[in-house]
Amino acid sequence: MPPKRHLTARRVRLGAELRKLREAMGMKSKEAAELLGADSVQMSQIESGVAGVSAQRVRRLAAHYACTDDGLIEALVSMATDRTRGWWEEYRGVLPPVFSDTAEVEHHATALREIVITHVPGLLQTADYARAVYTYMMPGLPGSELIPRVEHRMRRRSVIEGDDPTPYETIIHEFALRVRVADRQVAQAQLREVMERIEAGHATVRVIPTAQDGFAGADASMMHACGPVAQLDTVLRDFPTGTAFIDAEPQLKQLRTLFRKVEKASLTPAASRDFIHRLAKEL
Repeated sequence: MPPKRHLTARRVRLGAELRKLREAMGMKSKEAAELLGADSVQMSQIESGVAGVSAQRVRRLAAHYACTDDGLIEALVSMATDRTRGWWEEYRGVLPPVFSDTAEVEHHATALREIVITHVPGLLQTADYARAVYTYMMPGLPGSELIPRVEHRMRRRSVIEGDDPTPYETIIHEFALRVRVADRQVAQAQLREVMERIEAGHATVRVIPTAQDGFAGADASMMHACGPVAQLDTVLRDFPTGTAFIDAEPQLKQLRTLFRKVEKASLTPAASRDFIHRLAKEL
C-alpha cells in the first residue's frame, strides 16, 4: 500500500504495535520484511505509520510473530482496514496535528476517563470558557487561529453527545471549578453546562474537594482512552513541550494505578453533583 499523506495517531499506533510484536519475537526488521516479500524500507514505513498495511499482511505478521491473542489481532486488523475520515480531518493543515490526533483517539475509544486539576475538561467546556483559556495561554493569537481552536474543541464534544456516545467519566478538582478564567457570568454558565451534561447522562463527574484528605496528585491530569483490548489503551498527558500519547505497557500500568488512587480521593457522582450545585449558588 502507498505511503500515507498524513501520519495519524491511529496509523502510528498500529505500526508501533506491529513493531512490539516483532521485537517480542526477537525478529529483525529485515526478516519480517522478507516474510511479506518486502524490503527493510517498506517494513520501516509500515512500523512508523508512514505506509498502510493490509488485513492479510497484519494476520500474516501476527502468525509469524506467534501472537495468539485473537482479540488483539482483530483489533489490529480493524485499525489497518479502517477508512474513517472524521470531522477532525478538516483541521489538518489548519491546526497543529495534535488537535486532530486527539479527536481521532477519542473517536475510536471504547470509554474515556479523565482527571483534570486546573481547568474544566475540554469535553465539557463552553465556547466562552475555551476562548478565555486559549486567549490567556496564547496571548496575541490572531482570530484566524483562535476561532478554529475553539470550534474544534466544541466539535470534540460530539463523542459524548452523539447518537452513540462514548462512556465518559471525569474527575475534576474543586480548584478547576472555582477558578474564573474569564468573569462571573462565564463561570456560572460553565458550571451550568457541567450540570447539564451530568443530567443528560453524557458524563459521570467526580469532584475532589480542596479540603479532601489523602490527595497529593496535583500533576495527575490525564485522558485515558480505553481501546478495544487493554493493550491498545492510550493515555494523553499535556506537558509544557506538548501532548504525549503514551502506549507503553509499564507506563499504562502505572497511570491506571494513579487513576484509581485519585478516584479514591474523590466524592461519589451523587455527592459531586450536589457539590457542584452548591458551588454554582455561591458564584
